[in-house]
Amino acid sequence: MRKHLSLALLGLLIWTNAPAYAEESSRDVTLYKNPQCGCCESYASYLRENGFTVTVKPTHELAQLSRMAGIPENFEGCHLSMIDGYVVSGHVPVASVERLLSEQPKIVGITLPGMPQGSPGMSGRKTEPFTTYEIGSQSPRIYAVE
Repeated sequence: MRKHLSLALLGLLIWTNAPAYAEESSRDVTLYKNPQCGCCESYASYLRENGFTVTVKPTHELAQLSRMAGIPENFEGCHLSMIDGYVVSGHVPVASVERLLSEQPKIVGITLPGMPQGSPGMSGRKTEPFTTYEIGSQSPRIYAVE
């Protein structure tokens, strides 16, 4: 029963945040994160600094929400955001988020797997390009390399 409730909740979240296909996309973000994760709070601050309004919602069901959103386990990010009807998983650079909102492709969303050092919200120095994948095709494929 709980699984069905969570599926219904995720479906409702995606439906109520669906792209309006208007000229300007929504700047409202709902970010789901593990309650004790500090880097997720840093990513929320990063989005705010780039003009988004972010609501953070702690959850212990992040992995389940990611799977329900269609993100394969080995492509999951550190947190899950809902932005204008799209799923954005992990520490995705704002340039890719802006591209997603501007182009409005017919995909579920994008993900930057893991917690890459130096990515937005993460400490450390960037040591290699960040590869962001699109979710919603038959299998994840490269969306951007930054």
